[in-house]
Amino acid sequence: MFDFLEGYDLLGAFWTTVQLTVLSAVGSLIWGTLLAAMRVGPVPLMRGFGTAYVNIVRNIPLTVIILFTSLGLNQTLSVQLGSDDFDTINFRLAVLGLILYTSAFVCEALRSGINTVPVGQAEAARAIGLSFSQVLGLVVLPQAFRSSVVPLANVLIALTKNTTVAAAIGVAEAALLMKEMIENEAALLLIAAIFAFGFVCLTLPTGLILGWVGKKVAVKR
Repeated sequence: MFDFLEGYDLLGAFWTTVQLTVLSAVGSLIWGTLLAAMRVGPVPLMRGFGTAYVNIVRNIPLTVIILFTSLGLNQTLSVQLGSDDFDTINFRLAVLGLILYTSAFVCEALRSGINTVPVGQAEAARAIGLSFSQVLGLVVLPQAFRSSVVPLANVLIALTKNTTVAAAIGVAEAALLMKEMIENEAALLLIAAIFAFGFVCLTLPTGLILGWVGKKVAVKR
């Protein structure tokens, strides 16, 4: 029944998907946190940049962003991201595109967590002489992260599924292999079921574990 799988690197394709997800998640968390800090910051220019970035990027289709990283950055501007290997360049460009897109949603998830922190705590911290960065890093963000675990888990699950768009620029992840198998094999429903099951195996445990973590670390008001 599964003889047609011979000759295809199914595990390798899903491993590439996992790598895309992990690297993009780390980068998105860092850039998204900085964007959230800008959006709640006291500097109008930075606040305006953060607001504009989020509102523009999250309304652009991910496919457009991924194609821009390949056609715009690589082929037009010759950006190679420290490699001469075609596959490595495309992989890194896909990670970059996913980071640019997903960080907008991470920012909004964190900003919702920041809004749950009582204003009086920030005011008290400023009253004892802490700077804005100290208030944000020591008082606000630790509580915001605890309140944002579940929304961030939803962003991570969406990111895992969004990695399939990387197939548009030739990254050898699960969706590209599925397309190849559908073109070569006469088992459309079975192939679709195998890849759907693979993504469920990636996303379901993530949702369950982070949902449990979110309940454990939630700030009791």
